[in-house]
Amino acid sequence: MGISRRNFCKTVAGSAASVAVLATMPGKLLANWNSKSFAADKLDDAIAARYGALPIEESTAIQIKAPEIAENGAFVPVTVGTTIPGATNISIFTPANFSPMVASFDILPRMKPEVSLRMRMAKTANLVVIVQAGGKLYRTVREVKVTIGGCGG
Repeated sequence: MGISRRNFCKTVAGSAASVAVLATMPGKLLANWNSKSFAADKLDDAIAARYGALPIEESTAIQIKAPEIAENGAFVPVTVGTTIPGATNISIFTPANFSPMVASFDILPRMKPEVSLRMRMAKTANLVVIVQAGGKLYRTVREVKVTIGGCGG
């Protein structure tokens, strides 16, 4: 026995009404968006908008897995992990992009502090990764060369 036309119409009408209501309150449904850090056009401004004035120290406990040479800057695979205890956030920046902040991930206590993504890189540049842990910031940097059409650049 299938669904009746009346029940189908009630379901569709209810769904449409739900979508209309949800569309009026996107701020309550979407992830916390730090518009200032994503809108910044300089690396230091993006970092300050995300983390404030916390001092940053260099760390070898952050691992960046990315190609040394990316043949296509539109799809650069990147994996970032850390062994820093108590990591609560991982953010990825690249100063050569129009907006240096690429992504920021909040890490919950029971999560493995490792993230993967494919990112766009405008040109050869450093990847700057900042990890927040215990009220402190840690950074590591790695260069990724982006070739033009796979022919060097």
